[in-house]
Amino acid sequence: MRKRLCALMMTLVLPLSACGGATGESGAETMALDVRAKYLEMTACAGHMELTADYGQRVYTYGVDVTWAREGETLLTLTSPESVAGLTAHISQGETALEYDGVMVETGELNADGLTPVDAVPALLAYAQEGFMAECVLEDWDGEERLHVTCRDPEKDPGQGTEAQLWFQPDTAALVRGEISSDGFTVIACEVSGFTMSGPAA
Repeated sequence: MRKRLCALMMTLVLPLSACGGATGESGAETMALDVRAKYLEMTACAGHMELTADYGQRVYTYGVDVTWAREGETLLTLTSPESVAGLTAHISQGETALEYDGVMVETGELNADGLTPVDAVPALLAYAQEGFMAECVLEDWDGEERLHVTCRDPEKDPGQGTEAQLWFQPDTAALVRGEISSDGFTVIACEVSGFTMSGPAA
């Protein structure tokens, strides 16, 4: 059975970096701009995500294998929980097709902008490529350095509207964690492993 859904494709404005102005961390700002350049030049990427969708009263966690191609589609394949393993979502040109056989999966909207769990991956990649970078800092993760970038609407205060938090490995630009929040409440959290990029800058 095939079910077609409209996927939210977020409009991200003013992609110029404001990092450094908010944090004073010029090194982090330089790294953030280098990471952005790689995401703008990449032609494909893949990885695995442990994705948590928080609806407030209900919380769902999924394992998701992801492949993305600039000249193609985004393919999401659920690996867990076992009851939905194998379900796939194809995202292409703003439309989403969920393919399943007798399986129900929570794909309701997480915020007023219409964000759903299926939209999480393309939304995080869009923020990495085009989101307004409001803050950039380097963090210590058990002795390993991570670049933390906050993307938000530059016309809104922190905690208002939709924001994204992205964490990268500075040397490889690999995405290791992503979060999307709505009015200060985290609705999507993704732990990323095995992230690979291909293209001129990979």
